[in-house]
Amino acid sequence: MKAVPHTTRRTVDYRIDPFDLHLFATVIEYGTITAAASAVNLSLGAASARLKALEDATGTRLLDRSKRGASPTDAGRALARQANRVLAEIESLHAEMASFGHGLRGTVRLLCNTAAMSEVLPRAIGAFLIANPDLDVDVQELSSDAVIDALRRGTADVGIVADYVETSGLNARSWFDDRLVALLPGGWPMARRKSIAFGELLEQPLVGLTGDSGLSRFLAAQAIRSGRVPRHRVRLGNFDAIAQVVAAGVGAAIMPASAAARHRRSGTRIVALSDAWARRKLLICMTPLGSELTSVRALADALSALVPT
Repeated sequence: MKAVPHTTRRTVDYRIDPFDLHLFATVIEYGTITAAASAVNLSLGAASARLKALEDATGTRLLDRSKRGASPTDAGRALARQANRVLAEIESLHAEMASFGHGLRGTVRLLCNTAAMSEVLPRAIGAFLIANPDLDVDVQELSSDAVIDALRRGTADVGIVADYVETSGLNARSWFDDRLVALLPGGWPMARRKSIAFGELLEQPLVGLTGDSGLSRFLAAQAIRSGRVPRHRVRLGNFDAIAQVVAAGVGAAIMPASAAARHRRSGTRIVALSDAWARRKLLICMTPLGSELTSVRALADALSALVPT
């Protein structure tokens, strides 16, 4: 029998210490090895030695050192991106194992946009948690772009986004239509119109959600594209509070049609937005790897089964 030639395979070097990745990421954050060493409770000598060992393990120079501090090389920037992902996964691992220690099977990380968070998720999540007493759900609101980025970095299990974002490489399910409308003071002349462009509203005083909400970030991006800067008289934490201020005649607001209908007050009018981006569909997204996990798939299935009314 003819002998099968032996092929030498390069084995993965598993000697990179997660703490060294944490130290390296801290150097990038603080800009100097001295400050990073202090932040992670190491002496300067110990920190320098660990960074040198990390460069030896990766086989390349990661930092440019100077009197002004330390800055990443091209290889260092690539490592920093991977390090942040790895550290997030390790943090998730610890949280997951802690869940087992408390008698839980695990936690599913769900990121979503404003429409999902305010209009659908409370009811959907409530039903899911009752049906799955051994699972927890960690929910955070972000813009659709940030949700997609988190999924691709592996720091989220399920994401709910508007369909204007690119979802290639993800498992995306169409969920339901989400239409944005304007809620206007009834005394404004434009409140008698059937539709209005967002650009016209940017000439008026506005009432909105806090600046860190997904909807606020999305609308800010649309305003930038039109070359205008919106003027918010006030930002509030929920649509009910916003509707009350709109009813007082302070300014106009943009919100999902379902929220406008539910929180509409006497003295306000709902007017359709004519912009194409105001008519969108929400998608439930998972990574291919995440969709293989029973807990992740169970949450996605529970959300898919609940079609908002």
